[in-house]
Amino acid sequence: RAVPGAGVPAPGAGVPAPPGGRGARAAPSRVAAAAAARTGEAGAAGAAERSMAGTGGGAKAAGGARGAVLTRRGITLRVLLRDGLLEPGRGGKKFVGDLGSDGTITWQETGQVFNSPSAWATHCKRLVNPAKKSGCGWASVRYKGQKLDQYKAAWLRKHQPNVPPPPEEPGRGDRTLSSADGGAAGKRLEIKPRVPVRYCTLGTRDSARNPQTLVEVTSFAAINKFQPFNVAISSNVLLLLDFHSHLTRSEVVGYLGGRWDTNTQLLTVLRAFPCRTRLGDAEAAGAVEEEICQSLFLRGLSLVGWYHSHPFGPALPSLHDIDAQMDYQLKLQGSGNGFQPCLGLICGPFYPGNPGVESKIAPFWVMPPPEQRPNDYGIPMDVEVTYIQDGFLTNDVVQEMTLLVEFYRGAPDLVKFQELWSQDQTYLDKLKGSLASRTPKDQSFTHVLEQIFSLLKLSG
Repeated sequence: RAVPGAGVPAPGAGVPAPPGGRGARAAPSRVAAAAAARTGEAGAAGAAERSMAGTGGGAKAAGGARGAVLTRRGITLRVLLRDGLLEPGRGGKKFVGDLGSDGTITWQETGQVFNSPSAWATHCKRLVNPAKKSGCGWASVRYKGQKLDQYKAAWLRKHQPNVPPPPEEPGRGDRTLSSADGGAAGKRLEIKPRVPVRYCTLGTRDSARNPQTLVEVTSFAAINKFQPFNVAISSNVLLLLDFHSHLTRSEVVGYLGGRWDTNTQLLTVLRAFPCRTRLGDAEAAGAVEEEICQSLFLRGLSLVGWYHSHPFGPALPSLHDIDAQMDYQLKLQGSGNGFQPCLGLICGPFYPGNPGVESKIAPFWVMPPPEQRPNDYGIPMDVEVTYIQDGFLTNDVVQEMTLLVEFYRGAPDLVKFQELWSQDQTYLDKLKGSLASRTPKDQSFTHVLEQIFSLLKLSG
């Protein structure tokens, strides 16, 4: 996962970048065409066609004979452009990318330039699923309604008619993001489960181990230690981060603001600051971090932690999360001798293993490995917290919720709240049920939340 910013500065120097690129969600996206796991398959949840720019016109006559035999992989956009099978041009309203005369693809939303269809397709798919490692762009991207690999095949038939076609490469399919290819709308997304491992099975660090491996947390009592600090969390914090986590099928990230009392050793988490950015947009991430830094300062709060979501997985830290958390703890502590904790929160909104509609929100902290085993992973610890029920919904929280709805409006990874989450509940019902226990008891705020829920119905 990409790191959205420059990292965690020393205390007082600004807001750190959230690890793992999950929060680095770039500018508001209308890349509906870029979200599909498999282009053109009807009914796949969130599926939409990835399209390339082009402006009509017939194919030109092909160029001269070729001296060398080209494989399918050797045929680039430049080859097809040169021989008239493609024409450079800007896209219309259905297109999301511009095809340059040099064979590059420019994303209209941000101006980002991609050197190949696969790089473009992979970037788009990661907006939906940050864990996506690759994607065959030639089979995903369409030019004038036809997949690019069909243009490639046409070129081969014309210029190398005597060369037999290669067998299909294994593992190149684009089905990893679909909910149920061709299935009915509203079917709950089918995500390959990640089975968590126990910390004691990890041993010494191994670069071959998948950094997304989930690790069970350990209680302090299990290792005969006391939790080194106390934690109290405002219900408005949980409300906002839970709301944020429900909006998208992609991972989200945000910061936690609060206060640390050295006398009582109490860390109080008073405010959540969602990152309204998208994967890979470092410029936007920097601006958001600066805005959050100013918000912390104006409210007299300190940076005390971060949160992120595992949309369809359990609220357990991955090896990547453990390393990021350890790094945060060291940097937030600064160069002095004083101790200041940094809290991590993980929200699992749609994990099917949750007991009901309520999201699991799990606090964790990382204990350094034993001195005699410095190359081991840090130990993810379960943190006991006290939850403080807020009496009212602050204007800050309402404003953040409204801005989040606007940010994800029309995004390809937006959760379709009117679709069914279960047999008798929509995703909106699920969201309302999860927020119920975190909502202030004062009924005067009910109409405010209902207005926000109404916006969600229109945001798709």
